Amino acid sequence: MNLIREVLPVEYANLSVDEIRRQLDEAESKKTELKKLLEVRRQEGKDDIIQQVKDLIQSNGYELDEIIPLISTKRRRGTAAPRKLVSSRQYKRYVDPDDSENVYVRGVLPGWMKQKMKDQGYDPSSKDDREAFKAKSLRVVEG
Repeated sequence: MNLIREVLPVEYANLSVDEIRRQLDEAESKKTELKKLLEVRRQEGKDDIIQQVKDLIQSNGYELDEIIPLISTKRRRGTAAPRKLVSSRQYKRYVDPDDSENVYVRGVLPGWMKQKMKDQGYDPSSKDDREAFKAKSLRVVEG
């Protein structure tokens, strides 16, 4: 019993097992409530900060849509135009005449194309063989 008194505060030292369990249940319940309250307070804080930022932007003579897009987690250097996500360049599409589901645009050769090249005696690792195979064995579709 001395070990219990050394480890625990005096108010818990004489509790029974059932009383300890009840205390733990109450503590868990309070913990859950406090977590919910913390989240509410954090959201309220965000709302306050958002309003302060809006007020600051407007008080300096700017419109929100002029400044808000400039705020982000990405580092920006200069005022360069934003990158295009999709290239405007159109690439040839090579379609397998035997199976229109098999399409090759560019990049790594798909398995179906490698196999078909090998079956026809071409070497997939040779650029000349790849070009010859595309010209002779595949249908070209623009765009």
